[in-house]
Amino acid sequence: MDVAAELMIKEIVVGVFQENCWVIGSRRTREGIVIDPGDEPEKILALAREMGVHVKLIINSHAHVDHIMGVRGVQDATGARFLLHPADLEIARGMPKSAARWLGYEPLPPPEPDAPLADGDTVEVDGLQLKVLHVPGHTPGSVAFYTEGLLFSGDTLFRGSIGRTDLPGGSYEQIMQSIIGTLLALPDETVVLPGHMQETQIGFERQANPFVLQEMQRATDRR
Repeated sequence: MDVAAELMIKEIVVGVFQENCWVIGSRRTREGIVIDPGDEPEKILALAREMGVHVKLIINSHAHVDHIMGVRGVQDATGARFLLHPADLEIARGMPKSAARWLGYEPLPPPEPDAPLADGDTVEVDGLQLKVLHVPGHTPGSVAFYTEGLLFSGDTLFRGSIGRTDLPGGSYEQIMQSIIGTLLALPDETVVLPGHMQETQIGFERQANPFVLQEMQRATDRR
């Protein structure tokens, strides 16, 4: 399947943390999904209207403040169901206090998820399917979303870098296992659309990501 031909995909960078929110929709049905509405829900909703997409699902790669503050606004406007991995529920519920520490004000909490995300699940609206990959390390409940040729990596994998692991629930060992064992198992030509900064490809990260190369060298040295 030619993903580009079947799907509409638009990025909007939101909030002070410059987070990449993704609006994707089926060209055939115009039903769509918002991935990681981190802030400025009115801008996300305007983009969906511009695309002609009817938002049916909100799915989050994880629950850090910069990825979840816009969930309530998008859900209130669209009635979309909100899905999150249950291992990140505690982080989601603590979002207002986290926002107060980082941003100096306490917003309303995000809504409770309508359903959990789990490894191997398929999230779908009519004409659009994404496979859920559980990739703990940045947070315990971090997930990525995959369809043929395309990966939404959240804050797990960036171009030439990885997500930070020094926040509560983070684990460097886990994130490297997730990247090498799960994400790098995808085809080299897979385009990676991350939660911050520019896109990359799996093949490039396999060959050039310094964290990946270092971990692979360590594995070789242990043999």
